[in-house]
Amino acid sequence: MNGLFEWSRLVEFYETDLAGITHFSNFYRWMESAEHAFLRDRGIVLHQEGIGWPRVNASADFRKPIKFGDLVRVTVSVAELKTRSVRYSFEFRVNESDEIHATGEMISVCVDLATMKAIEIPAGIRGLLE
Repeated sequence: MNGLFEWSRLVEFYETDLAGITHFSNFYRWMESAEHAFLRDRGIVLHQEGIGWPRVNASADFRKPIKFGDLVRVTVSVAELKTRSVRYSFEFRVNESDEIHATGEMISVCVDLATMKAIEIPAGIRGLLE
């Protein structure tokens, strides 16, 4: 898949532990925020047409600390697009460096919000994700 997207923000003090290092739970929040920004950038509105995107899997690997005051830059890409799901890949960088501090993946399934059953990703949305 092609089409990288980058989302960024400063690391807040409340997101860190006593050593000033980002608490691991924030990486999952940042992945979700970056995913939502990615979708908005492509014109995909959450809960549009009665469709939702619950996560069925999420993981992260931490290589180097990200600290209070750092500008965390999260790159999002679609790693795999299936009939009913999309797997995103995330890379976390800090400030202007190209060094990867963490990586992550998340799988979201397209569901009918009325039934919460998996459905095929509509062609229009699929085209925007490709």
